[in-house]
Amino acid sequence: MCSICNFSIISLFQATRGTVKASTNFKASADAEVLQKAMKGLGTDEDAILQLLTARSNAQRQEIKAAYKTLFGKDLVDDLKGELGGKFETLVVALMTPPLTYDVTCLRNAIKGAGTDEKVLVEILSSRTKELLGWKQIKVVVFVFPSEYDDDLEEDVCGDTSGHFKRLLVILLQAKRQSGIQEGNIETDAQALFKAGEEKYGTDEQSFVTILGNRSAQHLRKVFDAYMKMSGYEMEESIQRETSGGLKDLLLAVVKCARSVPAYFAETLYYAMKGAGTDDNTLIRVMVSRSEVDLLDIRAEFRKMFACSLHSMIKGDTGGDYRKTLLLLCGGDDA
Repeated sequence: MCSICNFSIISLFQATRGTVKASTNFKASADAEVLQKAMKGLGTDEDAILQLLTARSNAQRQEIKAAYKTLFGKDLVDDLKGELGGKFETLVVALMTPPLTYDVTCLRNAIKGAGTDEKVLVEILSSRTKELLGWKQIKVVVFVFPSEYDDDLEEDVCGDTSGHFKRLLVILLQAKRQSGIQEGNIETDAQALFKAGEEKYGTDEQSFVTILGNRSAQHLRKVFDAYMKMSGYEMEESIQRETSGGLKDLLLAVVKCARSVPAYFAETLYYAMKGAGTDDNTLIRVMVSRSEVDLLDIRAEFRKMFACSLHSMIKGDTGGDYRKTLLLLCGGDDA
């Protein structure tokens, strides 16, 4: 798929709650020259690179990439890879990738080769819920996938997963959630979920999969309230007790995203950094993919949910140019 289509379609889904904004008085050729100078000769001016790239929108970065090739006859991303290394390189390459291509690449990497990175499938397929001008975000990803990798995303997912986990992933890939609230079905859905779990010996996972996979977020929030009154449990509590493995993780993600996508990502970021070691792949993926969408809201939710700010946690958990870039993407401290 052409790069112009790649970032023009996904721009439909960009929101105003991001920390990264388009630069005013932008000139792609001037930026391309700054980057070339930063990589020319002995040594690399990493600071110039990270300061510039975090101050441009992704669409502007694509223009810089095109201008760089026109001016210098070389691929900007290839040159960046040649000059940078480690987690900083991974982060910069992610920033230089059009958002739609980035999602497609993350999904492809999650299912290719030995083993499956279920965490990536869960995160992307449960959270890409926006719709604008008739385009559903997941549907665009499914549509573009074959042009990038000559494969069918649904077939790849089915070949790599199984059971009710696979069934719910396939439902999410259809991107055909009902719209609005079906008032007459709120109690019925809550009752069906109660009978499928808390009231039953064993669990009817299919009822959870069908209802949570097909109802709108607005409708599900009403169902969760009715379920709480009926059972005395939050939906998340019942899922924790009644399911396990990948299905549990996916159901929880769907429920949390129905309640609040920013809160879901705040929690995802927190647990990527909490404890020994850092899940850098998750940290990079979330910070890059939400930087122009809702990172301001994620920061606010993070501060409400945890006893620190996102900025302070990143600062304490990372280092070097990698940390500098993440903090610029974060865009401020809510301490």
